[in-house]
Amino acid sequence: MSLMDFEFEGPIVEWRGPAPYYFVRIPEDESADIKFAAKGIEYWGQVPVVVRINDTEFTTALFPKDGCYLIPLKVAARKAAGIDVDQEGELAVSLDVVRR
Repeated sequence: MSLMDFEFEGPIVEWRGPAPYYFVRIPEDESADIKFAAKGIEYWGQVPVVVRINDTEFTTALFPKDGCYLIPLKVAARKAAGIDVDQEGELAVSLDVVRR
């Protein structure tokens, strides 16, 4: 794992707005490390990343919320990884320095 790769666990949470959205909140320590490592690649506060849950990998962008980053989980990726709301997920996040 390099400076640009992060691994952690977190619960899948649902936010009900006009449509349900699913997220994983990145813990504060990892969020601070990501913020430091992402200098120069973030845009509008968002950080492009590649996320891996189990054997499922997808691209997305982290966005800041209350001092941490949130990972939006695509429905197809969440279902392919076999995880649901309130379950803990083991995630690997790599900063996507190529996609700018």
